Amino acid sequence: MVAVQTPLAFIAQRWTPSPRTLRRAALTAVVMSVIIIVTGGAVRLTGSGLGCDTWPKCTDDSLIVTPEQGYRGLIEFGNRMLTYVLSAAVGWTIIAARSLKPRRRGLTRLGWAQFWIVMSNAVIGGITVWMGLNPWTVAGHFLAANALLTVAVVTWHRTGEGDTSAKPRVPGPVRKLSWAIVIGSGLLIALGTTVTGAGKHAGDSSEVPRMPWDWTAAAHLHAIAAWVVCALALAMWLVLRVVDAPDDTRARARDLLIVLTAQGGIGYVQYFTGVPELLVAAHMLGSSLMWIAVLRLALSLRERPLSPPEIPSQPDAELAAA
Repeated sequence: MVAVQTPLAFIAQRWTPSPRTLRRAALTAVVMSVIIIVTGGAVRLTGSGLGCDTWPKCTDDSLIVTPEQGYRGLIEFGNRMLTYVLSAAVGWTIIAARSLKPRRRGLTRLGWAQFWIVMSNAVIGGITVWMGLNPWTVAGHFLAANALLTVAVVTWHRTGEGDTSAKPRVPGPVRKLSWAIVIGSGLLIALGTTVTGAGKHAGDSSEVPRMPWDWTAAAHLHAIAAWVVCALALAMWLVLRVVDAPDDTRARARDLLIVLTAQGGIGYVQYFTGVPELLVAAHMLGSSLMWIAVLRLALSLRERPLSPPEIPSQPDAELAAA
């Protein structure tokens, strides 16, 4: 009897990706995770959240958008189609991770974790449509997208590391400060959903329920959390200089400060100008960039040496031939 191979095993037996190819695959998943967050925001900001009024079809009678649904239907349906592009990017990451020699099961698991988050968030998106853009499910949809971004960034970082035990690059108290920044930033993002859920841009021109509090009060609480994160990030930048941390780690702290400054400026401008759509979209992009910067800073505080591959990488053309 001949053993039946899975498609992944078949590819892995015939192709070994280069480190550059692997990192490109993981980075593609990060980029697509950011794009899906920003385009999801565009759906809400253009009032296209119910452009396709059901799920998984676009209408009860059509799988795709119809002319009667107009440009809002096109925007909502286009965002749904981007999920397939995102899935392809995640799939490329899984294939590249599975094809490494020696096999890195942890990296493959991270790729599959991305896949299952994409699938579950698609279901959350469908529930959001069924519930008429209930702000709580909208918030859950956004937070799940950020969970995907988290795993994608960790995967991207891990492609440049080995599988040995992590070794700290800075003293313990500095690492604890980084955890405070991670937790504070996560809370900041969650509080941002309370501003969105209670404020303008509900996602559709019809009557959409809002969270039961004043959005300006939620914005003030969100701003307080932002100032706390900024203070922690500034403290981290100063502490890393005192403990003579590696140059790349200090650069990550600097990048985080830059992103936080820009993000805070956008936030205040949008608040005092009546929350215009373009600035809200820029703020959503800034939120993703901030979260990436926070994660990269935290991950740079430890290292795992990368061992040389047992089997040399093969040109990508050999994969196509296989």
